[in-house]
Amino acid sequence: MTTEDSLITAEQLRQADLSRGSNQTAVRLYNERLVLSLIRRQGSLPKAEIARLTGLSAQTISVIIKQLEADGLVLKAAPTRGKVGQPSVPFVLNPDGVLSIGLKIGRRSSDLILMDFVGQVRQALHQTYAYPQPQQVLAFVEHGIAQLVATLSVAQRARIAGLGIVAPFELWSWAEEVGAPPAVLAAWQSIDLAAAVATVCPWPIEFCNDATAACAAELMFGNSGHYADFLYVFVGSFVGGGVVLNGSLYPGRTGNAGALGSMPVPAPNGTPGWQQLIKRASIYVLEQQLITAGQDPAALWQQPGDWSELGPLLDRWIEDAAQSLALASLGAISVIDFQAIVIDGAFPASVRAKLVERTKAALAGHDRQGLSPVAVVPGSIGYSARAIGGASLPLLQRFVLDRAVLLKERG
Repeated sequence: MTTEDSLITAEQLRQADLSRGSNQTAVRLYNERLVLSLIRRQGSLPKAEIARLTGLSAQTISVIIKQLEADGLVLKAAPTRGKVGQPSVPFVLNPDGVLSIGLKIGRRSSDLILMDFVGQVRQALHQTYAYPQPQQVLAFVEHGIAQLVATLSVAQRARIAGLGIVAPFELWSWAEEVGAPPAVLAAWQSIDLAAAVATVCPWPIEFCNDATAACAAELMFGNSGHYADFLYVFVGSFVGGGVVLNGSLYPGRTGNAGALGSMPVPAPNGTPGWQQLIKRASIYVLEQQLITAGQDPAALWQQPGDWSELGPLLDRWIEDAAQSLALASLGAISVIDFQAIVIDGAFPASVRAKLVERTKAALAGHDRQGLSPVAVVPGSIGYSARAIGGASLPLLQRFVLDRAVLLKERG
């Protein structure tokens, strides 16, 4: 995109009177986003198919594609031959066209990644701690950014669209569950995180709830994009989630849609009363169980790809979490007719697979009369979903259009 385009804010784009074409720059930006979003969704598309899907003229699409090529955002792929006529030339996103940085701040670890335009992580840094301390995290960010960009050329640095920060809302909450001194976590209340990071980051900064961002990553880069409506569950230190409606991320009135951790579920082991889901289906619960059993829980955060040594305690945690997730899912589909419940988390793929199967089985055991069938499926990104979601925020801000807008599927 040109410098002129980059100065058009999202709010200006929304306010532009596109129907009458009163703002030609905004119209062009809108159409470019539409084409980029289509190509991202499909993987590759020739100009004729883009024109068919959007309803824009072939000439308009040619102009848009020419500009996107000049800006380095799309590339020609190998021609494909049909039965008759000239070969069709599909266009794909240029992985080097845009770079972005994602920062995930969690209650046990932080991650900093450099991601390209198609969602591939080019570099990743990981930091673990007993609990997050502001100065420690900000030092990690400052040194990490320098490390991520050290190997980039001047031209590549110019392609960085921004930095997206994701963290739990109210990072200072649940000090007892985290095992942190209340005063340490309370320090986060007085910090403007985006402003603090801006002192060491020269690019635009976006901020989002971590589980909502993970949902955005699944929608943009995962395997669940074919579901128009789904509830996304991310099991981290604390369980959270996100909501996708009509193919678009739904953040809610305050950006807190999908706050599954607060959903009430029955207390365990026949104990009367209710608990929040956060106390039944979060990794911190497994951590506490391991400590009680005399086992070192460090592997949960230091080796998120290998939990093979955790043994029967892990199996029991999966079963208990699945029972609670099934009840939460039942409540969710009673309100919104989701096509799927997508479950992911900061754990190995093998743990995810077991949790999905046990949740599916538990849901099948409940009375669902009056409800439509719902698929229970695994997410496809895993531990890095939150950081990738963070890196997605600058892309969502500048290069992505809701795919339901202006798509005219013609028979």
